[in-house]
Amino acid sequence: MHLGFTELFLILVVILLLFGARRIPEIARSLGRASQEYKKAKEDFLAEVNKPAEDMKDAISTDKPAAPSAPAAAEHKDDSAKS
Repeated sequence: MHLGFTELFLILVVILLLFGARRIPEIARSLGRASQEYKKAKEDFLAEVNKPAEDMKDAISTDKPAAPSAPAAAEHKDDSAKS
């Protein structure tokens, strides 16, 4: 379904007649605010849902033993070469 120029123009004329020129900017502002509130609520919800997964990732990453640093590994090699 594709709306052409004439259909869009007709829809805009009907909206203008129904609401009047003074109310249209007010309606547009309220729709913009509602859209922002929806996006914010969606982000908050997704953050809350993903929080347990992030906590689990953090717990797993802290349980892993740290890899030996390069100087410690080099000292271990030197000790085995002397034996």
